[in-house]
Amino acid sequence: MRVLVIDNYDSFVFNLVQYLGQLGAECDVRRNDEIDLAAVGRSGAAGVLLSPGPGTPERAGICMDVIREYGGELPIFGVCLGHQAFGAAYGATVNRAPELLHGKTSEVHHKGAGVLAGLPDPFTATRYHSLAVVESTLPDEIEVTGRTESGVVMAMRHRDLPIEGVQFHPESVLTEGGHIMLANWLATCGLPSAVDRAPALAAEVEERRRAAFAS
Repeated sequence: MRVLVIDNYDSFVFNLVQYLGQLGAECDVRRNDEIDLAAVGRSGAAGVLLSPGPGTPERAGICMDVIREYGGELPIFGVCLGHQAFGAAYGATVNRAPELLHGKTSEVHHKGAGVLAGLPDPFTATRYHSLAVVESTLPDEIEVTGRTESGVVMAMRHRDLPIEGVQFHPESVLTEGGHIMLANWLATCGLPSAVDRAPALAAEVEERRRAAFAS
């Protein structure tokens, strides 16, 4: 099974691709200004991942248009900037975050919805962002599924369409359960075997995460 990864000129994108590959997915990686909407439709991809990256959603190339055009057809998962593009595509405000964190961890509180299914509550997530979606500006069809202790939106999903986003970085070694989140998304794309592969992979990362916190 193949997924399309829209690269927002980010150094983390191939960590995401590595995780997806470990879970059994093939990845077609395209820069956000090197593919058009018609090519997305012709790609034959089972889902689209919108990567992290610098800047604002409005400057993330094709990302917002992909959400508007294909959100009813393909599972779409936005990470960091991709998450912000999801919010902005539905009219939400993306402003400077109340806390600027780069390479820092936070506890994310959630109820196990969507890609967060099977994760402890709370879990530790790694954040690299200075912007955040303003929850009060989200339309009713977007459900916030994860927040920090201070209320910053960390995860959300469309109530009816297969669109989700997370503000943090699942692919970071300091994030708990990154493989599990990505496997949950791949299952919606038609690769349920990813869910079976995820626990062992997540356990390996957890060993490294604990070692990093212990050092």
